[in-house]
Amino acid sequence: MDSYPSQTQIELFEAILSLKNKDEAVKFFRDLLTLPELNEFANRWQIVKLLIQSKPYSVISEKLKVSNATITRVAQWLKNGMGGYQILAIRQFPKKQ
Repeated sequence: MDSYPSQTQIELFEAILSLKNKDEAVKFFRDLLTLPELNEFANRWQIVKLLIQSKPYSVISEKLKVSNATITRVAQWLKNGMGGYQILAIRQFPKKQ
């Protein structure tokens, strides 16, 4: 199995880090990905958001039209992944007191 991250993946991450604003990100990701790929990534991020809000899987599935298997996979990465979801979720979706 190849090691993660590969050199080409690192170069992609460095390119992403060089984006200066949302407009550049919109343009870059639209050129990089197909609309279905963008929608899939956006849905995964919405799943994270709803999981952070403690929404039930049934609500997430109905709202986003995704399977419980997809929600479970995202939940697993959120809980036991490399911490990437956690880092951004803390920044983007702070828990309200």
